[in-house]
Amino acid sequence: MSVVNEGSDLNGGAGERAPVPPPEPTVPLDSISVPEEVRCLVDYSPIPAVVSDPRLPDNPLVAINDKFLEMTGYEREEILGRNCRFLSGPKTEPFLSDKIREGIDQRRPVLVEILNYKKGGEPFRNAVLIAPIFGEGDELHYFLGSQVELNGQELGPSPTRAARASELVKTLSPRQAEVMKMVASGLRNKQIAYELGLSEKTIKMHRGLVMEKLGLRSSAEMVRIAVEAGI
Repeated sequence: MSVVNEGSDLNGGAGERAPVPPPEPTVPLDSISVPEEVRCLVDYSPIPAVVSDPRLPDNPLVAINDKFLEMTGYEREEILGRNCRFLSGPKTEPFLSDKIREGIDQRRPVLVEILNYKKGGEPFRNAVLIAPIFGEGDELHYFLGSQVELNGQELGPSPTRAARASELVKTLSPRQAEVMKMVASGLRNKQIAYELGLSEKTIKMHRGLVMEKLGLRSSAEMVRIAVEAGI
């Protein structure tokens, strides 16, 4: 996840940022508790991923996987309990920050390709996906954030990736695409089963078929493909 600071150079002139110590955590670290099923979303993700809790002050990170630490250069204890805005810097794009905030405020998935900064100040283009995770009664519990560091030739939103994602989704059956869309909207298996009038076992089967057919390794990848495809 990412929150923008200031600066506006979209695709060029992104110099390094002087290393900035992370802020103090907004919640006591020993008070952070995350259900195992939510923690697994990041622990088993093949790409950098985090979970934040919007019910806590300043929507802090409550789960972080090792790949995120490797990508950004931070240690887990430096950023746990803090909002993810520490990734922003002088050339981070404000209009993309607004898009992220709108997604969070509206409790819907959002995907942006934003300029972020690593711990040492090195800038990088970050394809950030943020998706809500709902509990019972449509209560917003968490946000799942996954990141992909783009190479130097990918300095903006990629129509190629969007087209590729759309083609992948077209290979799914209508029911599989429907389940994929509901997963991307933040619903869990039990909630999807209720909405569609199916058993939870059937929903798990459809999710498994989607993962197998599209060659995906995690729910985070499924959500990313769904958002890129615009479903």
